[in-house]
Amino acid sequence: MKYDDLTKIIKAPYFSRNDALLIDQKLLDYQISLWVQKGNLLRLKNGLYAFEKDKERIKSEEVAAFIYEPSYLSLESALALYGFIPEMVYAYVSVTARINRKFTNAFGTFLYRHIKPELFWGYTETKTEYGHYLLAEPEKALLDYLYLNLSKIRNETDFYNIRFNLDAINEKIDVDKFQKYLSAFGMNKMKVWALRCLQ
Repeated sequence: MKYDDLTKIIKAPYFSRNDALLIDQKLLDYQISLWVQKGNLLRLKNGLYAFEKDKERIKSEEVAAFIYEPSYLSLESALALYGFIPEMVYAYVSVTARINRKFTNAFGTFLYRHIKPELFWGYTETKTEYGHYLLAEPEKALLDYLYLNLSKIRNETDFYNIRFNLDAINEKIDVDKFQKYLSAFGMNKMKVWALRCLQ
């Protein structure tokens, strides 16, 4: 297969090596490796690629969803987006029902933290031109963060050091939804710090 043939078959800016459109095509692994070396393709992770010519059309958020499913953006990424923490976030941080993973590619660093399958909810879907991504609701992003960092929050000083913007939290959080979501976690220690966020 020639590179031009690949661009005619795959219309999306990114694709899987196992894409149904490629099943009957004579696409060899060495050809993909060569196109990556030449800069025609960007490796997102093993078996997943993007066309370099389309790089500007691709959102990093949709890459986060594409390279490790199922997952949704949450934790520091969502907290920064909602203004709940002051720091800039250097990576796209998601939660997943799968094992923890980390990937780095041309679109950034992507971190995935494991959460129990029964807690994999509380997100909204955003459609993009070529795909989609999932983003935690404000209430769930905050609770996901507390849940996965609970061992680091031992006292009031630890809580203070997170530097939550409590004004922004109280402005954007739906209290009834927050308390309903909180009850689903079923952790008394977490409840203490979660309710502290509403003060």
